[in-house]
Amino acid sequence: MKTKHFITIGTFDGVHAGHQFLFNRLNVLAAHALQQPLVLYFPLPPKTLLAPHPEMTILTTPQEKKLLLQKASAAKTIALDFDKIHNQSPADFFNELLTRYQMGGLLIGKDFAFGKDRQGSADFLRTECLKRDLPFEVLDFLSCREQKISSSLIRKTLAAGDIAQANAFLGRPYEVTGTVIVGNKLGRTLGFPTANLDTGIYKILPLGVFAVKVLAEGKVYQGFCNIGFRPTVNTIQSSIPLVEVHIFDFNQDIYGKEITVYFYEKLRDETKFNGLDALVSQLKKDRTEARRILQQIN
Repeated sequence: MKTKHFITIGTFDGVHAGHQFLFNRLNVLAAHALQQPLVLYFPLPPKTLLAPHPEMTILTTPQEKKLLLQKASAAKTIALDFDKIHNQSPADFFNELLTRYQMGGLLIGKDFAFGKDRQGSADFLRTECLKRDLPFEVLDFLSCREQKISSSLIRKTLAAGDIAQANAFLGRPYEVTGTVIVGNKLGRTLGFPTANLDTGIYKILPLGVFAVKVLAEGKVYQGFCNIGFRPTVNTIQSSIPLVEVHIFDFNQDIYGKEITVYFYEKLRDETKFNGLDALVSQLKKDRTEARRILQQIN
């Protein structure tokens, strides 16, 4: 007899605290039904895939999401191919859940809908599950600081530069993973060498200067990160800002390596200074403030 799965489905951009609440409920329902929990997810949000300008529209890249889902849930995870299913009728997609994934129960978030033009509503799913005597549940939003946690809310919070609030909604520090690329090495001449990151086009990058921790070569370091367009030394002719990380007490060659930056607190907005001396003076203040903040974090 094939294993039955208690399933949840979604984009899960950010794998935030609300999603983690959903996964915990999935585990409970699956255990009660004597089934295996299964998370079906889209690596990239459908809105991003369909957008004419998808730049900086997601909280988690497919790679980040895969790892975060594995950490957040005891369930098995399977990535869905949006191109193959986005024009399916609700009935066809539901039948695929039954046959391909051996669905024995279904849990969805309150804002979930699927199929062509999102015709697969909660009412449709409830009716189809009832016909087959399958358990079905819609889980309400999780709230934090009197706000309903959602991926769209976190995107707006990051755009406003409120890292502390975004982290509270996420249930962890916001993170950016990228490959270290060669820059113009100006930071080195100023006494503040930086790792410049290629993070791709999709990832949301909050603008400003931040106290951060950095995972590099298997070890976590402290530092501060500037995300912006370098107005003092040159203007970046791109819609994607440059990510520059100064890592404290670090002198390894990591060009071409992948590192992850964890954001804890915003220090200031990016500023155009009157010359390099003024810039260096501010960088020294940023370093002192970042060390002070990060020393208070376990």
